[in-house]
Amino acid sequence: MLKLLRPVVTRILTPLGRALARRGISPNVVTTVGTVGTVASALFFYPRGQLFLGTVVITVFVLADLLDGVMARMTGSGSLWGAFLDSTLDRVGDAGIFAGLVFWFIVSDQRVLAGVALFCLAAGAVVSYIKARAEGLGMTCDVGIAERPERLVVGLVSAGLSGLGLPYILAVGLWLLAAASAITIGQRLLRVYRQAVSASPPTLR
Repeated sequence: MLKLLRPVVTRILTPLGRALARRGISPNVVTTVGTVGTVASALFFYPRGQLFLGTVVITVFVLADLLDGVMARMTGSGSLWGAFLDSTLDRVGDAGIFAGLVFWFIVSDQRVLAGVALFCLAAGAVVSYIKARAEGLGMTCDVGIAERPERLVVGLVSAGLSGLGLPYILAVGLWLLAAASAITIGQRLLRVYRQAVSASPPTLR
């Protein structure tokens, strides 16, 4: 659903991407800086309970995930290594965000929510792995109600609003995200199962 906003975001980020490219900064550098900034910000701000400030800083670095793609298309510098690096560091960045929330819940003695955040972290990795493994086997798996953009938006928005003092929003957001991630895993497993069964040769009797 959020993919529909990509053209708008691309137009906004294009001037910045052009300026960075003129200075010789590669998309891979932007990807790496964005991930390092995301993880460092999440692990610094969230465990201290600075949820709103942390979310603002993290969001700035998360935008690098879109900026590197804009730069790659603009300069024609896309590569297999760049695509691999981007996908790999996406997982690192996501882990950093939810690990920061897990630490905050542990410090503030919210053990149940710590478990929910940990589930969201693991489920997000499984969602991404299923798609990568399916595509590696020659199948498609671009389905699910909680792909990476949706997971990031729900997690960051609920954390930011919680930091502004809105009660229960973070708990609600994480529970919804956990449920949506579980559903997405089921959707992707079913999609792969159907393709695998249809591709299997008939059994001889």
